[in-house]
Amino acid sequence: MNHPVADALSAFSARFLQAWRDAGHDFPVSDDLVGLDSPCVIQDSGDVVAWQPVVREPMGDLAAVERGIELRLHEDIKVFYGAQYSGDMAARFRALTFDLLQAFSASDEQRLQENILGHLVMQRRLKQKPTVFIGALDSESQVVAICNLTGQVILETLGKDQREVLAADVESFLAQLEPVVRAS
Repeated sequence: MNHPVADALSAFSARFLQAWRDAGHDFPVSDDLVGLDSPCVIQDSGDVVAWQPVVREPMGDLAAVERGIELRLHEDIKVFYGAQYSGDMAARFRALTFDLLQAFSASDEQRLQENILGHLVMQRRLKQKPTVFIGALDSESQVVAICNLTGQVILETLGKDQREVLAADVESFLAQLEPVVRAS
């Protein structure tokens, strides 16, 4: 699919793979992914999994989330999570370091969609504008998210109405990300 967000995600994924190569690895590795079935898996040693992002054809969708919450999601959110299967990718945006969240497989996508739905339900109860998280920080009280109304990428404090705009859109946000190599 030709979409600016899919292209920007693909470009970041390529930079991420290159950062791992530059650090002396053939592919990213993770001990969190051991034993999981995914088209991303290059090798599973039983201790670590070497993996790489894989373009999804056809593109995945978040229709189940939209039906579950009766809300149309911003196109950039759907493309971000539908364009590829991948392990989470550590990244830096200015001084902020976080894991860019991805679905590793169809079963992981199911879990991710359930978490997104739960997040949106909580926001509705708190009467907050809807967002969908795309990045996890060490501080579990904050996430990097896409505002469903504007498409802006924000730093959101969970359970509170505190939001800081990081980028005007997902494409420019992804273009500014620097990959971070965290070997297991």
